[in-house]
Amino acid sequence: MKIALAQINPTVGALEENAKKIIDYINKAKVKGAELVVFPELAITGYPPEDLVLKPQFITDNLNALKEITKAAKEIAVYVGFVDRDKEYIYNAGAFINNGKVIDIYRKNNLPNYKVFDEKRYFTPGKKTSVITLKGTKIGLGICEDIWVEEGPYKGEAKAGAKTMLVINASPYHIGKIYEREKILCKRAKATKAHIVYVNLVGGQDELVFDGGSFAVNSKGQVIASAPQFKEDLLIIEENKSSRSPKLDELDEIYSAIKLGLRDYVDKNGFKDVLMGLSGGIDSALTLAIAADALGKDRVHAVYMPSQYSAQQSMDDSKAIAQNLGTSLDIIPINDIFGDYLKNLEGSFKGAKPNIAEENLQARIRGNILMAISNKFGWLVISTGNKSETSTGYCTLYGDMVGGFNVLKDVTKTLIYKLADWRNKQGNVIPESIINRAPTAELKPDQKDQDVLPPYDVLDKVIQGYVVENKSRAEIVKTGIDENIVDKVISMIDRAEYKRRQSPPGPRITERAFGKDWRLPITNGYRIS
Repeated sequence: MKIALAQINPTVGALEENAKKIIDYINKAKVKGAELVVFPELAITGYPPEDLVLKPQFITDNLNALKEITKAAKEIAVYVGFVDRDKEYIYNAGAFINNGKVIDIYRKNNLPNYKVFDEKRYFTPGKKTSVITLKGTKIGLGICEDIWVEEGPYKGEAKAGAKTMLVINASPYHIGKIYEREKILCKRAKATKAHIVYVNLVGGQDELVFDGGSFAVNSKGQVIASAPQFKEDLLIIEENKSSRSPKLDELDEIYSAIKLGLRDYVDKNGFKDVLMGLSGGIDSALTLAIAADALGKDRVHAVYMPSQYSAQQSMDDSKAIAQNLGTSLDIIPINDIFGDYLKNLEGSFKGAKPNIAEENLQARIRGNILMAISNKFGWLVISTGNKSETSTGYCTLYGDMVGGFNVLKDVTKTLIYKLADWRNKQGNVIPESIINRAPTAELKPDQKDQDVLPPYDVLDKVIQGYVVENKSRAEIVKTGIDENIVDKVISMIDRAEYKRRQSPPGPRITERAFGKDWRLPITNGYRIS
């Protein structure tokens, strides 16, 4: 049987647009001679639809979209994800259509409710397996988690004679996830002696990024065909004629994920251009490069806002990278504005020595300028903070945290340097002077990040252990990091929750990112030991 894997990028809630795309891919599959075309999980609604599914009209409209898709599915079979319902419950479901008729509906049996998943909040688990016969072949139907769990419905379908398993997915990206999927699916194929077709969603949805990478495994547990990551594709599986897309190396994969997450957030939310503050530092330099690569140089606008503490090198480097990438750059000094603020605050600040208030004031002036330009032209402000800073609260609320999307939100400082080096190998755009310079906020004389924070290579190991791996203080200390540093970092992370709760979304690239993955109470008296 000739099977098409339709790896598409739907928009959550855009039911008519998604249905049109699905119908378009059905027609493309017909042209290529496919007898069956398979779409991702919840392809009609987009994933995750979240509280949209609590609106009865949304469910009705999604079912009407399924009817339109069914009408268009003439002379071909289709398996597509949608939201089903009965008198009491709603279901994460897949419709199997053949020649213009729905011949079976499969309801997801195993609902994930961990990490970024909340499916038990919305859906009721299905109770049945589904095996249908097409062109003389018995085919088992499944949805995502159903193939991941050891005792999933795929086992019953194999016992019922299924020789091919269709698994539709909305599997979010994190580093190395594609290898995890292949390992599980190859294991399942060998256990069931069935071919497995795995179709994954692609695209950005708020902080989630779906990387595609759909593939097919034969009954021996060998990957025989695969689609590329991070872009739409129609992969045709045909005996002895299928193709495999090469996997990206890790840094290329991460860069591609962030780029796709930014592009889809901007485009799907209807923004024409983006705006960002350029400081002369590595974070804003990498952010500018990603934005230009994702959106094109003409859609990216940078502003450099020097103060009395800004070095000439910062201005020179900001000009250099904007020129290298071909983006616009405005220079708006904040000295006079800062002086006016201090003059007007003299009475309120009387008797108090200068401290972090004056430092943060500069960051907030810059945030105000960016938001003013954003309001004037309708551009989306993208912030430039990284995971190391966001973890420890080394960032200014309503200052450098301002913006609608944080490109590097899940990227630690040490990884930023690796990505900058990787990007320069593709074309040298980030000046070496930026990469080699000691990180500084330039909010007071001779300031360096390491005045407040441990060295980033040490800090990021604590963040990896405490935030991503959920390790205790004792477990992190056992890795060889000084206990005083561990205590300091953990304390900073715990105290900064109120800031993170007010931060913009950003693309998730690790197994635990701030946002959907991280839901700690702000008012919290627990301290880990």
